Amino acid sequence: MNGIYLHIPFCKKKCIYCDFFSKVKGLGTIDKYVSALCSELHRRRDYLPSPEVSTLYIGGGTPSLLSPEQLKRILAIVHSDFILNANAEVTIEANPDDIRETFVLGLEETAVNRISLGVQSFDDKMLKLLNRRHNSKQAVDALGLLAGYGYENISIDLIYGLPGQTLRQWESDVELAMSLPITHLSCYALTYEEGTPLKGMLDAGQICEVDEELSRAMYMMLLDKMESQGWDHYEISNFCRPGYRGKHNSGYWNGMCYLGCGPSAHSYNGVSRCWNVRQIDAYVQSGGGQETVQEEEYLTDDMRWDETVMVSLRTREGLDLETFSSVFGDSATRVLLDSAKQWLNKGDLILVDNHLKLSRQGLFVSDAIIVDLMKD
Repeated sequence: MNGIYLHIPFCKKKCIYCDFFSKVKGLGTIDKYVSALCSELHRRRDYLPSPEVSTLYIGGGTPSLLSPEQLKRILAIVHSDFILNANAEVTIEANPDDIRETFVLGLEETAVNRISLGVQSFDDKMLKLLNRRHNSKQAVDALGLLAGYGYENISIDLIYGLPGQTLRQWESDVELAMSLPITHLSCYALTYEEGTPLKGMLDAGQICEVDEELSRAMYMMLLDKMESQGWDHYEISNFCRPGYRGKHNSGYWNGMCYLGCGPSAHSYNGVSRCWNVRQIDAYVQSGGGQETVQEEEYLTDDMRWDETVMVSLRTREGLDLETFSSVFGDSATRVLLDSAKQWLNKGDLILVDNHLKLSRQGLFVSDAIIVDLMKD
């Protein structure tokens, strides 16, 4: 399984919590950027082990700022230089207030079959605090419009643990989400990343961080709600209706090779990983040339061990010990299980059908468990 990630690093305005690479730029820059992105895609067409692609993800930034013509130009290169298999998942991230009829009609002329909508909250006060450019009604209307045009594979993002957010407000967000025509839900606890306006507000005492007990209660309520409605909790932060797991992110967790194009995009070919510079102007001026690749690293056995532990334990299936042994050896598996013993005794980890998994209570200390089981 191979994947492609295309980064569209443009926003009309920046959310206060976001540390993804994106800039506020003019439409002229976007058009030049699309040309550079197409050039990089074509130049690196032989990067993956094979040209067949199972998942294409257009993220950002705000990819829904692209015009239908710009999107078609990008996808034309994908179709020209790669083979999208018959069941390929083609996702585009979108902002709710970009979902208008003209945008949806433009999508219908492309291979896009999955929409990831950045809702974050259905509370207008919270949206204003986060500096989002849509309101709750626009999010609900956008979902209705997409469903009306036949899109059924729709994902939304929500954030919990927002400053001043109550458990009841979060419960209301989750209940509303489940009543809407979506098939996938990603929920993340708010993080205060260095260099973001949000972290500056926290440091200045303008806002207060939600305490750990409330954050735990919010996550527990989320688990209960989704479980009661039969949703598949397939990764720590991700839920879906049966049959609608996100293929692209699942590919990352399962060791998929992927080509990433655009500033800050990462690539992995099974042997090494490389990433591009975080500069739009340099990227555009070079036409997406080789000089935009900032660095490359070859994975050591220890790095593979750490990544296997980190991504596997985040999933519902957990870490397959038979596969682990086939890669790292039986002695390595014994070392791993010895490190896991204290967590197994506490009930934070469970061993089922030769798979090491987080228990429900273990979800709340997952970071500590993963670090403890890493090589270093």
